[in-house]
Amino acid sequence: MPPRENPTARQARLGAELRKLRERAGRTAREAAGMLGTDQGKISHIESGRIGVSEERIRKLATFYGCSDQALLDALCAIAREHRGQFWWDEYRGILAPGFLDVAEMEYHAVSMQFVHTVSVPGLFQTEDYARALFRGVFPELPPEEIEARTELRMRRKIVLEREAPPPLDAFIHEAALRMRFGGRQVVRAQLEHLMVLSERSHVTVRVIPFTNEDFFEATQPVTYATGPVPQLDTVQVDTPRGGGFLDADAELAGYRIFFSRAVKVSLDPEESRQLIHHIAREL
Repeated sequence: MPPRENPTARQARLGAELRKLRERAGRTAREAAGMLGTDQGKISHIESGRIGVSEERIRKLATFYGCSDQALLDALCAIAREHRGQFWWDEYRGILAPGFLDVAEMEYHAVSMQFVHTVSVPGLFQTEDYARALFRGVFPELPPEEIEARTELRMRRKIVLEREAPPPLDAFIHEAALRMRFGGRQVVRAQLEHLMVLSERSHVTVRVIPFTNEDFFEATQPVTYATGPVPQLDTVQVDTPRGGGFLDADAELAGYRIFFSRAVKVSLDPEESRQLIHHIAREL
């Protein structure tokens, strides 16, 4: 099969983890290729996620690299078994940019998630009207059919909230985001009421970073920390004006764990946060 042009974030992550194992073992791509009886170019494609790799080969490579972490190997093999077309977001492939599908994929597989948002409410917590208002404000202006496709995908992503064992979600939302009137007063009031209902769920924690906070907290871009089935598969997703990106280097993950621990210190507790959200909603 020819190499994939656009591997999913999970496929790319599988390859990246195999590369990390090889590099930690001090093995070259040529040595790995020789062990598998293939060429160095194929190892390069596997490690970039551009071609798939069987569970058997993953375990052979792990043995060659001296990796005995069974939980990690099981998680990597689970990714290897996945294929396009088996998940609901694959319906949007070719309709929306791959990054939108990668976010849905990340959320679906996460064991838990943390969010920091300073301008808008996190996507999983948005109402349909609120999400549509955000997409209508994108520059350059989007065609109506793409606005609807993006809105529909965002609403369907909420499946993770409704499944039998939903992942724990911790959201840190700046007061500025709660006071933004995207879509008008009625849309925002409904959004805040929806947020308060969600905050009562046992697996959802909402904390507000108030204007009265006196400590500088550098959070200018939406950030999601998705915990994987094993620590090596934790992922950080960051939105930027040029599009979203995924981070998985050990140092980056460690830095963002500190970032979220700071978010706890500068935010109100859950009950105080609900009171402030209720107060802002009543002002509208």
